[in-house]
Amino acid sequence: MFAARLRELGWTEGENLRIDYRYGNGETASMAPVAKELIDLHPDALLAITALSAVTLRQYTLTIPTVFVQIGDPVALGLVTSLARPVGNITGFTSFNFEIGGKWIQTLKDIVPGLAWVAIFFEPGNPSSTPYVSAIETATAKLNVHLIPAPILSVGDIDSAFTAFADISRGAVIALPVGSVILHRKEIIALAAQHRLPGMYPYHFCVAEGGLMSYGPDIGDQYRSAASYVDSILRGTKPTDLPVQQPTKFEFVINLKTAKALGLSVPQSLLATADEVIE
Repeated sequence: MFAARLRELGWTEGENLRIDYRYGNGETASMAPVAKELIDLHPDALLAITALSAVTLRQYTLTIPTVFVQIGDPVALGLVTSLARPVGNITGFTSFNFEIGGKWIQTLKDIVPGLAWVAIFFEPGNPSSTPYVSAIETATAKLNVHLIPAPILSVGDIDSAFTAFADISRGAVIALPVGSVILHRKEIIALAAQHRLPGMYPYHFCVAEGGLMSYGPDIGDQYRSAASYVDSILRGTKPTDLPVQQPTKFEFVINLKTAKALGLSVPQSLLATADEVIE
């Protein structure tokens, strides 16, 4: 999506463009060395995917133009002081408002009769985890739903979490859009199915892989927009002249096959509002 959009804008790898990729496995400890590797290449621009990547890169450079995607609140994270005019070398695209946690909880309550508890999978140490958990905690308190924190750094943590709460009835799980959780999403989806627990996920691809529901921004649209910002920067525009943009397109996806396997009847009111129903 990102590279394809750059090609549309006139940039071709091997001719007038070089893209170097580095992966941190979505885990906090792995980010610093790969961030430094990228900085040492002296690129003309950086693309930071997720809050952890952006925050880590910012520790190494305040000058290389940087575009971020998949970040909740860049102001709260200290990446920018203003969305409208981001002073410094960084700008980009927010993907979530932390209050979306209330939407996730309410939607689960609509589909799970007598919802009593929700386990929230998050990555400790990730700068986005705390505000997400806080917002969801507020939402669960208002709806009289018990919140069970499930910190995830490895696959073993996922197994332990499900072992701890899987036998409690009338529950569900939420997977946050943070590094280690998305990295290990398939394990979460598989164990949720095994223990017959409904799940809410942040992205469409999680539901395509067997999750029950997702509600979140159109990620493809964000990467295409990020490519347009990088194009502008490569042509001389400063990040300070490119405002941070919030998502305008959200997707609500339901997997009816998963709902059936879980013995859930999806209310018509939810089906009517879904952008896509996987059968």
